[in-house]
Amino acid sequence: MNKGVIRPGHVQLRVLDMGEALEHYVQLLGLIETDRDDTGRVYLKAWTEVDHFSVVLREAEIPGMDFMGFKVLNEEVLDRLKLDLEAKGYPVEDIVPDELKHCGRRVRFQAPTGHTFELFASKKQSGRYGVGNHNPEAWPRGLKGMKAQRFDHCLLYGDELEATYALFKDVLGFNLCEQVVEPDGTRVAMFLTTSMKAHDIAFIKHPEKNKFHHASFLLETWEEVLRAGDLLSMTDTSLDIGPTRHGITHGQTIYFFDPSGNRNEVFCGGDYYYPDHEPITWDAEQLGKAIFYHDRQLNERFLTVLT
Repeated sequence: MNKGVIRPGHVQLRVLDMGEALEHYVQLLGLIETDRDDTGRVYLKAWTEVDHFSVVLREAEIPGMDFMGFKVLNEEVLDRLKLDLEAKGYPVEDIVPDELKHCGRRVRFQAPTGHTFELFASKKQSGRYGVGNHNPEAWPRGLKGMKAQRFDHCLLYGDELEATYALFKDVLGFNLCEQVVEPDGTRVAMFLTTSMKAHDIAFIKHPEKNKFHHASFLLETWEEVLRAGDLLSMTDTSLDIGPTRHGITHGQTIYFFDPSGNRNEVFCGGDYYYPDHEPITWDAEQLGKAIFYHDRQLNERFLTVLT
């Protein structure tokens, strides 16, 4: 049951060199720089997004994800979810307004997998880049690289999947769209949504906590995914796999790495979800086909290269 969490809002990633990272995320992926702050963080958004930012880059010595944020309906919902988290025993940290520029207060907590999440109700909305909200054109001229349309989801690796499932389902109101299970019924992967999308967040079971697998960005068509592959070769960007199709979600996809080693995905298509849908289940022995439908096997990098 939806409890007022409406969509992914942002992700903060650690990068080793800000100049190289901006060349990747702006010139290649096609995000737009919208702001910087006194700590050196750089704020980015994709062109269809109305919020002031969806990706925050922070220069650090180790790559990976600092946190992922979700937008909630309003301040009343934020207050209620904070109380619900505390009632379930999750320590909660209040982050003051504008600690992230132009973002309201945030409620931060840690999932049993070790990943840090936060909820917020307000953020400056600067509108769709280059077209606005009044008589908008089809797309803005001058977009760069892959012309990413939105930050879509993250895939995270960690242990304690069942406790994390309970957090997202019972406290935050997410629905289970798709899962991978062992013969004994143990869930080893789960794809969760708070919307009609195939997933807004996903987890795969892993012995180490707090591992980042990828941040994913939407493209419009399969042709644009193929063009993204061309751009990766043109720029000698490190490729993981693709272009190919997923079995899970049926989206068309390509995976690659930023200069710091953080994995990105761009994709198009994919399934939709309604609350009356039963979860789709894949047997663990079919995991290769579930992830990479055409090759029907997982490459070693996909399973082991994490930040």
